[in-house]
Amino acid sequence: MLEQLNQALDHIERRLEAEAGQEVDIAEAARIAMTSEYHFRRLFSALAGMPLSVYVRRRRMTLAGAEVLGGERTLLDVAVRYGYGSGEAFARAFRSVHGIGPGEARRTGATLTAQPRMSFRVVVEGSTTMRYRIVEKEAFRVVGRKARVPLVHEGVNAAAAAHVGSLDEQAIVRMKELADGEPKGVLSAVVHLTDSREEGAEVDYWIGVVTGPEAAAEELDALDVPAGTWAVFDNHGPYPSALQELWRDVFTQWFPSNPYASRPGPELLRTQPVEIGTATDSQLWIPVERVSGSNGA
Repeated sequence: MLEQLNQALDHIERRLEAEAGQEVDIAEAARIAMTSEYHFRRLFSALAGMPLSVYVRRRRMTLAGAEVLGGERTLLDVAVRYGYGSGEAFARAFRSVHGIGPGEARRTGATLTAQPRMSFRVVVEGSTTMRYRIVEKEAFRVVGRKARVPLVHEGVNAAAAAHVGSLDEQAIVRMKELADGEPKGVLSAVVHLTDSREEGAEVDYWIGVVTGPEAAAEELDALDVPAGTWAVFDNHGPYPSALQELWRDVFTQWFPSNPYASRPGPELLRTQPVEIGTATDSQLWIPVERVSGSNGA
């Protein structure tokens, strides 16, 4: 799959160079990568550490920066070439990447910020194995309480911990009464609001239980989840670092090596016990779909 991903990035680069002012066709890039646009965006974000839209903007401004310093075109011509209808709009985009306006950059010969072309390759680190199974699951409902929190890649997520701490005993008791399905017991669910998996991106963070699709939520929040396929990963290690590493490895190692792609839906996590620094048994459920015609290479 990494080969197809790199071919998709080559396609994006050709479009940026040949049609600088045109929108990059991400759907076509995803087709070249032999996956859905949804998965392509999320996989890129996990591998690159930035959303695909940010990478495209930075690459476009890198190319524009070379033309600004080159001095062969007027600044307005450069702005139009890269798809901006006015010099002001181009200047804002240019400054957001380079930290300086195009006019000042040209006058002073300033040092600009370049976003290099990306390509992905396999890096073998240690001998960690990933235990997983594929599960077909009927429609269900997550019932519990949700909060909007930022993603944290390392260490304790203070906002998520505060949400857990805010739950009253009555709500927990009611959740346990409603629990009826896999994964069992009280769990967390993460719903991504954008394709970004970078640090600080906001997500909806649920604490709740899996119930039948018709279960009455009453005073609790409810999230309806359609039937589909799930990749289930079992993990054991110190909390929360082992889980954060598992989440990273699923997107940077497992997906590129297996014939599956992520699909819209909540990522479910069951942990027990949950004490910071102690070894924790956990189970991570990721919504997936099989990639047709892929051999998982």
